[in-house]
Amino acid sequence: MRRKAVFGILLVLGGALLLNSCGSRGEVKRDANGKEELSGYITLSGAFALYPLAIQWADEFHRLHPEVDIDISAGGAGKGITDVLADQVDIAMVSRELKPQEKEKGAVAYAVAKDAVVATINKDNPEYQRYLKTGLSQEEAKKIWDGKTKLNVYTRSDACGAAETWAKFLDKKQEDLKGTGVFGDPGIAETLQKDVNGIGYNNIGYAYNDKTHKPTKGIAIVPIDANGNGKVDADEQFYDTLDHLMEAIAAGKYPAPPARNLYLVTAGKPKNPVVVAFLKYVRTKGQKLNGPAGFVHI
Repeated sequence: MRRKAVFGILLVLGGALLLNSCGSRGEVKRDANGKEELSGYITLSGAFALYPLAIQWADEFHRLHPEVDIDISAGGAGKGITDVLADQVDIAMVSRELKPQEKEKGAVAYAVAKDAVVATINKDNPEYQRYLKTGLSQEEAKKIWDGKTKLNVYTRSDACGAAETWAKFLDKKQEDLKGTGVFGDPGIAETLQKDVNGIGYNNIGYAYNDKTHKPTKGIAIVPIDANGNGKVDADEQFYDTLDHLMEAIAAGKYPAPPARNLYLVTAGKPKNPVVVAFLKYVRTKGQKLNGPAGFVHI
């Protein structure tokens, strides 16, 4: 998934948009009155989880700095890390913690938001009504993603933070999760909408409608039995709206994982003044956009 966040002109060749941070430009100019102004363009790639919020940050940053263009593409946290360390983009969007080998290669992470991964299910799945009463325990979730269930289980086919976060909640790694592989958050959501026996997991930005803050049409959120007592207690009933879930994440009521920090990542300390300014904006003034977009501020 790719969106041109603002109005730059980038070269399209053979149907692929060429992104190369070696060719990205960033400089500080002075206008006729001697006022400094940023100019240039930067590129971001990575997590589906951060994509909707990054679009809003980029649009607002462009309004503040009209001479700056930003291009953003979503393809999973793993792709973002690969791209930034290969100098193909300026910034990676990452929805998991950095791995030791990534840090050794120079990856530097900047926390920019908090969100969570939730278990999602077709709203007409017969098991959903049971989960509303009992919740989904960690042990049952382990069995489901071990393939020990009659449900149609879905997982992510792309290297991504959502899968790694959900796997970590189950004391596993992404490659250990059993199920039919589906690419991307939108893919999981669309698949569950069509499969009455389906169960999967999504970043909250795709589990809920961004306008109504209610669960995405055709999908229900499976409550987690966090304390393992076999029922959904009153203080565990916060899945009806995105706003209530965000409050639970901020208050620490939703377990972590699958609650997690989201990061923007660079290869080493950035020198491009546009990248430096964008990161500063995101971590300061840009935080005001987190809440309305369905994310918890840092």
